[in-house]
Amino acid sequence: MPRKNSAIAALQKLENDRAALDARQRELEVKAAQEIGQIILGSGLEKFSRKTLRKLAVSLGKMGEETALARLAPDQNTKPPTSPSQTK
Repeated sequence: MPRKNSAIAALQKLENDRAALDARQRELEVKAAQEIGQIILGSGLEKFSRKTLRKLAVSLGKMGEETALARLAPDQNTKPPTSPSQTK
């Protein structure tokens, strides 16, 4: 005998699953924010205004990790190019 309510039951299960996933996502976002906050505290960035910190984070995110590090903290093993007057 075919189930009349199988599609209805499946939709309700899907809605319940989505609600559980949404709750889990919120929990993980809070934990991620705490981890990021712990990294930032003591770095000096906590002194930045909230607006500036957001701008900085967005800009760094757009740059990507490698580009941001290359621009902000150039490799210490490479020497900057010297001008011709310094090589004499």
